[in-house]
Amino acid sequence: MSSHVPEDELIVDDFPARARAALSAEAPDLAGLGKGARPAAVLMPLLRMDGQWHFLFTVRPATMPDHAGEICFPGGRLRPGESPLEAALREAEEEVGIAPACVSPIGFCAPRLTGSGHIIAPLLGVVKGEARILPCPREVAEVFTVPLSLFLDMANYHRERMEVRGRLREYWVIPWRRRRIWGATAAILHDFMRRMAGDGA
Repeated sequence: MSSHVPEDELIVDDFPARARAALSAEAPDLAGLGKGARPAAVLMPLLRMDGQWHFLFTVRPATMPDHAGEICFPGGRLRPGESPLEAALREAEEEVGIAPACVSPIGFCAPRLTGSGHIIAPLLGVVKGEARILPCPREVAEVFTVPLSLFLDMANYHRERMEVRGRLREYWVIPWRRRRIWGATAAILHDFMRRMAGDGA
């Protein structure tokens, strides 16, 4: 499978069309970014619900050895010879049961280097209405959706600081109801929405 995001005439709504124009159709060359970082990919699943666009998120189980309890997009490391597109679609199917045929890829957001040593390729994709959401309990404790409108308003993003292994770390946080979306996931969303607003490379 090519890493090129195919055109999809089924996507006709304004936001996905504008996002397609703002994002890269080609997957980033992760091998050439973040020296020594482990390549990974995530799917940013965009769903149409009650006439509005929503993002789908997962909550990692408290028993996971890494990033337990964190809110994130479905995703994970690339397998040998695998493209970011293939990895994002495979991980979404493994974690939340969304079949690759039910995803219309739109484009790649800017890659994100994480504090855990990963370089992530975020793929935005529309999840078609016939998709079945079946979370894998070993990898996902909970699945929930958040309206796109929350992320379009840059006033909903704020910075926080935390000391990690003796170093002060600053990161984005997006509060929503009783939840906090933060870290790499919040950074990916912040970068993406700045790009959509025409503020950013």
